[in-house]
Formats: sequence, C-alpha cells, structure tokens
Amino acid sequence: MKFSIWVSLLAFLFSTCTAYVATRDNCCILDERFGNYCPTTCGIADFLNRYQPETDQYLQVLENMLEQISNSSALTDQLFNQIRNANILDRTTQPNVVTTYTQKSRDIINEVTRYENTIVNHENTIQFLTEMVVSNNDKIAALKQKTAQLEAQCQRPCQDTVQIQELTGRDCQDIANKGARQSGLYFIRPQKTKEQFLVYCEIDQAGNGWTIIQRRLDGSEDFRKNWIQYKEGFGHLSPNDQTEFWLGNEKTHLITTQSAVPYALRIELEDWSGQRSHADYAHFKLGAEADKYRMIYAFFVGGDAGDAFDGFDFGDDPSDKFFTSHNGMQFSTYDSDNDKYDGNCAEQDGSGWWMNRCHAGHLNGKYYRGGDYTEKDAGPSGYDNGIIWVTWRSRWYSMKKTSMKLIPFSRLAALEGGQTGEIKQGLGNRGDI
Repeated sequence: MKFSIWVSLLAFLFSTCTAYVATRDNCCILDERFGNYCPTTCGIADFLNRYQPETDQYLQVLENMLEQISNSSALTDQLFNQIRNANILDRTTQPNVVTTYTQKSRDIINEVTRYENTIVNHENTIQFLTEMVVSNNDKIAALKQKTAQLEAQCQRPCQDTVQIQELTGRDCQDIANKGARQSGLYFIRPQKTKEQFLVYCEIDQAGNGWTIIQRRLDGSEDFRKNWIQYKEGFGHLSPNDQTEFWLGNEKTHLITTQSAVPYALRIELEDWSGQRSHADYAHFKLGAEADKYRMIYAFFVGGDAGDAFDGFDFGDDPSDKFFTSHNGMQFSTYDSDNDKYDGNCAEQDGSGWWMNRCHAGHLNGKYYRGGDYTEKDAGPSGYDNGIIWVTWRSRWYSMKKTSMKLIPFSRLAALEGGQTGEIKQGLGNRGDI
C-alpha cells in the first residue's frame, strides 16, 4: 500500500513536470532551441514557489516511506527495477534532444562546407577572369600604342611613291612606238576594253616593247591560287620589275585578241647556275573565260630552251608526247579542272596552268631552291610539280627565274633580223598541232 502511494507520488511529480510549459512569463530567459524546457534557475524557483506546500508534504511522506523500506533489500531492488523501467520508458517516449541537435549541427557544418567549396570555385573563376582582363588590358594598351604610332606615320608626308609613266597605249609596243624608252609601270587599254589597267613594260633602246604577263624570281609569291585569282591576277607589280606576279588571264586575253594583229609569246628561263635560255611562239592568244582561257599558238619559232609546249616523250608511255602537249589546252586550277586527266593536274601540282595529262612545261610550279628535287620532295603524290621546262632541263629540275612576255609578232620577226628561214623551220616542226 505504501509502495503504491509512493509510486503515485512519483507519477504525480512526473506528470507535473511534463505538463509544465515554459513561456515568456514564467521564464527569465526563454531559449527556443530547448523547446518546452526552460534551463534557468528562475523557472525552477517559480515552480517551487507555486508547489512548495504540497511538495513539503509529499517529501515528508517520502521520507517516512524511505525509512520504512531502507532495511528491505527486496523491496529496494524491486523499486530500483521499477525506476529503471520507468526511466527506459521515459527515454523512449521523450525525444532525444542531444541526438537531434547533433544531427542538425552536422547538417549545418555540411552546408557551411558546401558553401565554402562554392566560394573557392568562384574565387578561382574570378582569378581566371581577372588574369584575362589584365591580359586584354595589356593587349589593348599595345594596340593603342600601335594605333598612335600609325596615326603619327599618317601625319607625315608619304615618302614611298611608285612612279607610273604618263604615256599610255594598247600595249607596251604601242607605248614604245610613241617614244617611250624607259622600262617601268604603264597603263594600257587594249582595243574594245572599257577600263585601262597597269602593266610592266620592258622597253629597250631599239624600241621593242614587251608586255610582261608572268615573273618568277625568288619564290616570294605563292602560285597556288584559285580560278578567280588567276583570272584577275595576283602578286605585285614594281617599277624595277623585282617582284613576282601573274598579270591575269582576262588581261592577257584582252591583249592577245584585241585586233587581227597576231602576238608572239617569249618564255625566258634561268637555272641555278646562271645560264639563260628562251623559247618563242608565234600567233599566241588566249580564248575567253567561257572557253576556259584556252591557249592557242600557230608554231614554235625557235629558242635554245626547246619546244616543251609541243610535249615530251618521257619513256613512260608511247603517248607521252601527245598527252603532254599544251597547244589548245584550257586553263585549269585546283578549283576548276579542265584538263584531259582523270584526276586534277592543277590540284596535284599545286598551281594553275594549261594542263593536258599533265605537262612538259610548267612555269607556275612550286619553287624549289637549288633546282634539283625528287619525288619525295614533291609530297605524297610524287609528281613533277616544280618550275619545269623539260626540253631544256629535266622534269626533276626547277628553274630559278622565269618570265612570260608578249610582243606583236611583226616586232619579233624584226628582232630576229628578218631571218624568215628560221621561222619556216619552225613551221616544219609543229609536232601534233
């Protein structure tokens, strides 16, 4: 009976404690992290003041009961077991505050760590962008300095001037006929053309005026060009003729077809030992673009360079000479294949020319210093892609200098000293033409 009273008293105390809810009014400092419990002495004092009378009475009862059971080990063990069981039950029913806040702390720490990593990543990005800004600022500063230098140069009078001669005509021979005796840059306007264009005229003291349509000197100009570039011309014209260029197929067509007066083509070659040679062709002209600037000439006049345009027997095939002749061939570039070959001769040789299958003379080929080159030097295709003229040097020898120049055929005959017999000999050796 006494034990049941004691248990009832404990239950009353537990129920009283758990029923008590801390508020702003009954707690000096209320910390919301602790839920309904107020861990301050102020709350405890308030509690004792309110329940002091009953508490004293119950404490007295407890003292009497404890005195009665102090000598009873059996009853004590039973009481401890009940208290232990009650404690376990209380733990299961009450939330584990420490564990809950430990987990919350871990979550907070993980969140802080995540934000720290994010901040570090942003700092790295900011550092990279900062370095980029600094680099760009340096470049901008350099460009501003260069711009200032260029502006300063533009303020000074131009000192590099190109002298263009005043006389004009249908071609360089027409200019020479008007009294010009100085080689240099002249404007010409062939008959039936609307606009004049610039050419280099080579004029000697005898009054011969050559219109230069091609010049190779040192390999400074890349002759791997497309159809439009070969049509319009490329490279640079200079007053002293010390630059490489291609005048342009359209201009050459306008010159050579402007009248019934036929033109002659002279090809001049120089090897790497300084030896020179030439080849002359009569009645030379280029067709219109619609006919792919077809090259036509009447016959080989002569010259110690030989007639490579007539083809050459390399000994590879019985038809070598026929398949390497150039008379009547259309012009080809890597982007406009007009040759007689299944492939593209201009593509494999790297430049534009009047290709057959493919050539025996090719003055727009690759520039090989020293002259001699091999199939390995020519690249994967292994074709003879140098500046070649096989009737004077082999297909594996590339010239140092070349030029192609036009003059009216009548002037060429006069230049040869009226030796019509040499021309007749040329007529008798026209090959496959």
